[in-house]
Amino acid sequence: MRDAMHKLGSDTSKINPLVPVDLVIDHSVQVDVTRSENAVQANMELEFQRNKERFSFLKWGSSAFRNMLVVPPGSGIVHQVNLEYLGRLVFNTDGILYPDSVVGTDSHTTMIDGLGVAGWGVGGIEAEAAMLGQPMSMVLPGVVGFQLSGKLRNGVTATDLVLTVTQMLRKHGVVGKFVEFYGNGMGELSLADRATIANMSPEYGATMGFFPVDHVTLQYLKLTGRSDETVAMIESYLRANNMFVDYDEARTFLPLQFFLFKTPQQKRVYSSYLELNLAEVEPCISGPKRPHDRVPLREMKADWNSCLNNKVGFKGFAVPKEAQGKVAKFSFHGQPAELKHGSVVIAAITSCTNTSNPSVMLGAGLVAKKACELGLQVKPWIKTSLAPGSGVVTKYLLQSGLQEYLNKQGFHIVGYGCTTCIGNSGDLDESVASAISENDIIAAAVLSGNRNFEGRVHALTRANYLASPPLVVAYALAGTVDIDFDKEPIGTGKDGKSVYFNDIWPSTEEVAEAVQSSVLPNMFKSTYEAITKGNPMWNQLSVPSSTMYSWDPKSTYIHEPPYFKNMTMEPPGAHGVKDAYCLLNFGDSITTDHISPAGSIHKDSPAAKFLLDHGVERKDFNSYGSRRGNDEVMARGTFANIRLVNKLLNGEVGPKTIHVPTGEKLYVFDAAMRYKDAGHDTIVLAGAEYGSGSSRDWAAKGPMLLGVKAVIAKSFERIHRSNLVGMGIIPLCFKSGEDADTLGLTGHERYTIDLP
Repeated sequence: MRDAMHKLGSDTSKINPLVPVDLVIDHSVQVDVTRSENAVQANMELEFQRNKERFSFLKWGSSAFRNMLVVPPGSGIVHQVNLEYLGRLVFNTDGILYPDSVVGTDSHTTMIDGLGVAGWGVGGIEAEAAMLGQPMSMVLPGVVGFQLSGKLRNGVTATDLVLTVTQMLRKHGVVGKFVEFYGNGMGELSLADRATIANMSPEYGATMGFFPVDHVTLQYLKLTGRSDETVAMIESYLRANNMFVDYDEARTFLPLQFFLFKTPQQKRVYSSYLELNLAEVEPCISGPKRPHDRVPLREMKADWNSCLNNKVGFKGFAVPKEAQGKVAKFSFHGQPAELKHGSVVIAAITSCTNTSNPSVMLGAGLVAKKACELGLQVKPWIKTSLAPGSGVVTKYLLQSGLQEYLNKQGFHIVGYGCTTCIGNSGDLDESVASAISENDIIAAAVLSGNRNFEGRVHALTRANYLASPPLVVAYALAGTVDIDFDKEPIGTGKDGKSVYFNDIWPSTEEVAEAVQSSVLPNMFKSTYEAITKGNPMWNQLSVPSSTMYSWDPKSTYIHEPPYFKNMTMEPPGAHGVKDAYCLLNFGDSITTDHISPAGSIHKDSPAAKFLLDHGVERKDFNSYGSRRGNDEVMARGTFANIRLVNKLLNGEVGPKTIHVPTGEKLYVFDAAMRYKDAGHDTIVLAGAEYGSGSSRDWAAKGPMLLGVKAVIAKSFERIHRSNLVGMGIIPLCFKSGEDADTLGLTGHERYTIDLP
């Protein structure tokens, strides 16, 4: 934008954020090294080798722009850092107090709603506009009241609760709505539990899942090192403005205009209502392909076997009966090993959703400890990892003495960032990868993340299950998801006796004791006092002090984007679409993981060819996320997901399409370029929930660079729809009850769209 201002003869220094911007670098660390005391350092060195150009660019930006804080790599995950350190609750600007609010360029920004700060995810395009002072307009949403009562049963985790809530709200239908939690059960939930529920708002479809401020919030602020003076100011301000809830006080009924947050006893008015007795929540996981497909733990074995039998879909793999018992034997570094359908090959304690919650993290440590004491050991060919969302987690795991046992089970800390949850799971051992590929094994990943869409976690794990951190350890010990924990042993102990799930599962009291003795205020204080100081590798990056960036035309990481190159003082105005071809024809639930470049770069893809042509060796490809600063790589990675189902291919799965004029089968990028070179516009046909998932702006930027002018779908995810508009792509909906199939559209037609 500064370059465009310069070309137009204006003052480049006008381009600055007008609101405070906090940028946390958390998406670039990969799980290359595991099961090692040195894993954090080794992975960070690789992260800096791969991302030196990007990090230099970001470090330049931290000094070139005003009103901007950059938190260096290796510090944690943005949402957890926001919760524990950055979130203000109430701003005090020159003596003027006002409520904190935030928008973030990741859909899980909603985690901060657990702290009572109104916030949600937006696309990068909307965020950039907000940074430059543009107001955010929205239709006033419906507010769903979600009443919580009772108390979680012994051994039930916050993850079990959030997966239950996600399924309930997804079924209720809350897309584009706010959800507010209330009721007597609120007092039974820690702040970390609330943040876990708020974090998964995108998975249940709400704009935000909000928890009003109460005494639990204030206690958490003190625990995390906010000063007594600040906490007193926050409480006074919120009480004065009727925005504080006392769950333990009875008050007289107030007039309706005060109903919002004052007391739990008052009748609240919502657009619709849901209720959950916490005592009804049971241990569960979600999968194998969607976060809201919850499976009670007691039904998991039966559900898995159904998935093997069912036709290919969200709950099916269509494995022939005679192949379901297949055993793939192989040698793992000289040791005999075997894989079956359902064998766990990745077990990752990962993601802000759960690593911000001491009860489940310490619970995982207790499972590891009990397993060690009984003589159980995770198989060495399972890729195990632990990636906390902040340095505080390491401090309390060490304080509790439980990190030692996690290490013994292979769950060494590998880095501080999103890792496996966003697809940065790194390579599997070659012997494991070959055993899966050569025998067509439906291998499983179990992770404490928030997303498990196809192709996201790892290209070779077709079954991906979301679970609490202690369950991740339990499934790693079992080595398979094809197990009934109630009836079948996890393994054989050192005394030769069978060890069952209940033998290693900690009680709620054991977990509470560990939290009480191990999670201390000074841990938060010491961690965040040093957070902006960076680390030696960051501090050694030398960057120019210029206000304009010097683009390197040879760089495959940072490339001057084309969006502003031909900008004029006058906007071009709206224009329609004429005689466009259909580039892709999709069904329902096409996510931003299907659309935008994500995870590793496949060796045969157009992006790989581009990098090889520019002298980049395959081992240095890195991930799409790390190359998001180069539009030429990202355009080639758009619609490059290996699990893409395009109706034009008549059942074939993969990142290709039919070039309609010639009937040739081409990579999507190559077909798009052929249309562009011939001067043809293109459109995309889709079903319901198009663009659900992470709020990736590249899911709109990429199609725009491919020449897509419109997407015609049954329905859109909110953030993605606004991103499409921001990039000049027209989002059109079929009339209710209609779609491409009912209208007889095959994708071989030509499409003209007239705009008013």
